[in-house]
Amino acid sequence: MYRYNSVHTPRLSDYPELARVWEASVRATHDFLPDSYICLLRKLLVSQYLDAVMLICCKDAKQRITGFAGVAAGRVEMLFIDPAVRGQGLGKCLLHYAIDELNAVQLDVNEQNPQALGFYLRQGFEVVGRSETDGMGQPYPLLHLRLIQTKAAQTG
Repeated sequence: MYRYNSVHTPRLSDYPELARVWEASVRATHDFLPDSYICLLRKLLVSQYLDAVMLICCKDAKQRITGFAGVAAGRVEMLFIDPAVRGQGLGKCLLHYAIDELNAVQLDVNEQNPQALGFYLRQGFEVVGRSETDGMGQPYPLLHLRLIQTKAAQTG
């Protein structure tokens, strides 16, 4: 199980590794996105999105980044886990660090990504709204989530 002391702040030199984790995660969970859109988003990730958030990450024993999250203005803007380590508690660790240490209480999730939606609902979030399009105006609906449980209830 991952612990808070395994959460690090990535450096600019880690951006290629973050992009690798992002793309592997997206390809494993966002089968509704066309390849051309994934390629566009990857370019934007590296050129704009990573710099727009407070980044946190976890690394394996070989110091390879295995997952990361980005938080801005009380929102989890991104949370991506390397598919090879999914189900080991890394996403939960990063999410709870974002909640407890970075005061994140809101996030959006693709409606067409039921695994991610289920994960966030199990972590104490509820759906409070919906958009027909994603942040770039494309027809990939987003669900808007907000944390509803108290911090004490989340630690279990």
